[in-house]
Amino acid sequence: MTHRVTVKVAGLQPVQVLAALAGIAFIVFGVVGFTRTGVGDWSTHSFVLGFAVNPLHNLVHVAVGVLGLVLALGSGLARLYGWLLFLGYGAVFVWGLMITGVLAQNPASEFGNPLALNTNDNWLHLGLALFGLLLAVLPARRRLIEEEEPVLPEQRSAAFRDEHDSPRIEEMDPTVRQHEPITQEQAVVDPKTERMSTDKIKH
Repeated sequence: MTHRVTVKVAGLQPVQVLAALAGIAFIVFGVVGFTRTGVGDWSTHSFVLGFAVNPLHNLVHVAVGVLGLVLALGSGLARLYGWLLFLGYGAVFVWGLMITGVLAQNPASEFGNPLALNTNDNWLHLGLALFGLLLAVLPARRRLIEEEEPVLPEQRSAAFRDEHDSPRIEEMDPTVRQHEPITQEQAVVDPKTERMSTDKIKH
């Protein structure tokens, strides 16, 4: 019996747990933001723990949170969520630097500041981008599984198959019969030798 060792992902992965927790945190932060800004006037902005928010910003947080909960269902999807956080919030971080004047040129200056970004938001978005990178590269927890390979039946040799599997002539042609022993009354005297063949007489 031979053994084969394979490596498989072991159960619920840490990246899935972190993605789900991040999703919940985003949703909670977005809902709290809506309690401060409301949903009627999208130009209104307020502050949550020192971070500037407005209804659009809150909606983005809720959407990102729901996406995190959905992608946390699989380890590969959770890593994809990490890459999305890294790329998305990395871009928002750079855009926030342009809006707050840290970077001189803002290629999207005609859109103004639709997310009501401030300096605190920029540092938060940098942290979220790094957190997304952590999710994307977090190693999976694996385990070794030893499996037994099934033993295949040995092939019989050709001579063995011919000897035991080939149909006999008697089975193929019913007219051919085996030589059966005869009784003494059935024995016939050979006219040439006037003797009976005694080796075939059944005793």
